[in-house]
Amino acid sequence: MNDLSFMWLEITGKCQLQCTHCYAESGPGGTDGAMVPADWKSVIDQAAGLGVEMVQFIGGEPTLHRSLPDLVDRAVGLGLRVEVFSNLVHVTPHLWDVFAQPGVQLATSYYSDQAGEHERITKGRGSHKRTQDNIVEALRRSIPLRVGVIDLGDGQRVDQARAELAALGVDGEVRVDRLRGVGRGVRAAAPDTSQLCGGCARGKVAVAADGSVWPCVFSRWLPVGNVRVDPLVEILNGRAMLDTEAILAEQFSSGPVFPCVPNMCDPQCGPSCSPACSPANNCTPVGACVPSEY
Repeated sequence: MNDLSFMWLEITGKCQLQCTHCYAESGPGGTDGAMVPADWKSVIDQAAGLGVEMVQFIGGEPTLHRSLPDLVDRAVGLGLRVEVFSNLVHVTPHLWDVFAQPGVQLATSYYSDQAGEHERITKGRGSHKRTQDNIVEALRRSIPLRVGVIDLGDGQRVDQARAELAALGVDGEVRVDRLRGVGRGVRAAAPDTSQLCGGCARGKVAVAADGSVWPCVFSRWLPVGNVRVDPLVEILNGRAMLDTEAILAEQFSSGPVFPCVPNMCDPQCGPSCSPACSPANNCTPVGACVPSEY
C-alpha cells in the first residue's frame, strides 16, 4: 500500500448502547481486547512514521477506554489530526478538555428528532437527550463537530433529524448513510463487498482492539494482518494486503460506488466534496462508515 493517510483505531468493543445496526456488534459486554495502551501508542507512532495525517478513535464507544486521553495526546503530539467518534452519551469534564485541544474534532451519530425513535435504535434509555445535550455543549465550546444520520429505513424521520440538528447549530456537517449489512446490520445474508464503497485500502486502514488490520472498518471479514505480530509497514506491504487489494480492485473495476471515494468513509470528505456530494445521494456515509452507535 502506498500513501497511507488515514487510520481508524477501534480501541474498544465496549459501548453503553446496543444499536440495532451496529456493524461492530458493540455493547455493554464488549471489552478493550488484546491491545494494551502501549500497543496503541506503538501503532500511533508507526502511523506517524508512515506519513499518516489523521487518525480516528472509534469503538465501541472510545470514551469508555481509560487511555483515550493519553492516546489522543500521543497522536496530537506527533502532529496528527485526531477525530473521536463518540455516541456523546457521557462526556467527563476531563474529556471535554481533551476534545478542546487544537487538532482534535468530534463526530457522532443521530437518528431522529423523536426521542422514542432514536432510542429504539440505540436501545439506550435517555440516549437521545444526552447526545443532544452534548452536541450543544460541543458547539458551545467551539469544538469542531460532524454528525451522521444513519437511515435504517421504515419511515425513519431522517429529514426531521437533519432539520433538528441544523436548529441546534450544527452547520454543514450533517451527512446521511444507508444501513450497512455488517455486524448487527446484517438482514438477510453474510456481509460481502456489496456493503463496501470501493475505497477500502485506498490510503486508509483500520486497526481493531485485537490488533487485526482491515482495509476499512466495514471489511471486517478481510483481515490482512495483526499489529501485535508484525510491524504495520510489513502488513501494509504484505501478501495478504496485496491479495486483498487485488480482489477489491477487481470487484470495483468499473469505478467506486460513490463519487466521493476515496474520501467517502472518513472525515476528510468535507466541503471539497460539495455540491456534488450531498446527503441526498448518500455520497458521504460518515454516520455509519465511521462508527458511533455501532
